[in-house]
Amino acid sequence: MKLNMNLKDRDFLTLKDFTPEEIIYLLDLAADLKDKKKKGIPVDTLRGKNIALIFEKTSTRTRCSFEVAAHDLGISTTYLAEGSQIGKKESIADTARVLGRMYEGIEYRGFEQSIVEELAKYADVPVWNGLTNEFHPTQMLADMLTIREHFGKLKGLKLVYFGDARYNIGNSLSVVCSKLGLNFTACAPEKYFPAKELRDECQKWCKESGGSVTCTSDIKAAAKDADIIYTDVWVSMGEPDEVWAERIKDLKAYQVNKSVMKLAKPSAIFLHDLPSFHNLETTIGKEVGKKFNITEMEVTDEVFESEQSHVFDEAENRMHTIKAVIAATLGWQPAK
Repeated sequence: MKLNMNLKDRDFLTLKDFTPEEIIYLLDLAADLKDKKKKGIPVDTLRGKNIALIFEKTSTRTRCSFEVAAHDLGISTTYLAEGSQIGKKESIADTARVLGRMYEGIEYRGFEQSIVEELAKYADVPVWNGLTNEFHPTQMLADMLTIREHFGKLKGLKLVYFGDARYNIGNSLSVVCSKLGLNFTACAPEKYFPAKELRDECQKWCKESGGSVTCTSDIKAAAKDADIIYTDVWVSMGEPDEVWAERIKDLKAYQVNKSVMKLAKPSAIFLHDLPSFHNLETTIGKEVGKKFNITEMEVTDEVFESEQSHVFDEAENRMHTIKAVIAATLGWQPAK
């Protein structure tokens, strides 16, 4: 475990920007910080520093992870949501330059990737991508840490994603798997495959890592011998009813259920970045269930609650891996 790599002052916008060695370093650092937290060893050597958390999209895991991680490191946080002027009465560039004078780091969770990239361009401090429409790099670190904890390795494992792979999760899995040598398969109707341009870009990393990125609409072929079955919600909040109707119709056959899990290896695990529509226990779930006459969407409750499901390990690891990103880019050193 190598814990002396220098990532100080680096932005964390997409894993495209990081070498496999740098990604593994962040996983190793996260594992070390997780171990220290479990043992009650303080890591608050960044006392006196402050970070801004910009949330244009609501969040549970990302916000809590950044706030708890920062607190553990001794850092104070300011949460900026509806009350901020970013992009409304003040440009992204001006916001970046203002916040960069007051804070040692800036997190952004919102819409276009171009926004977080513009923040990084104009801020003189590290900027971290908490999620954009195109990429979700902090989720990928949590996923890879969870997989490595369970299997003891990453390289050579087969990860299959069922559902709409055109956006942040599908894109980010394509990148991280190709960089770290996993065999990634996106399984969905063809119109839901990741963009060909991104798949082509991933091929150069696959050649170096021994991994692969493939797409198929064949559920049985995709799930066969899979080590990890992964899915995400089919529709983002705020999208119109016709989008819900189209996605449910197109992706219903690609639901992760016991039949799909049986096609994978007996040792396979299930992952989901959450939240999940695995039952009708939420307001949105009830509305969707009533409107479209369904009780589950992308994954059945049976699989979600099964022993193969590691979604809550994955959720916890959001905090440990985000802590590693903050620590590495702000120059954290363990107490002597």
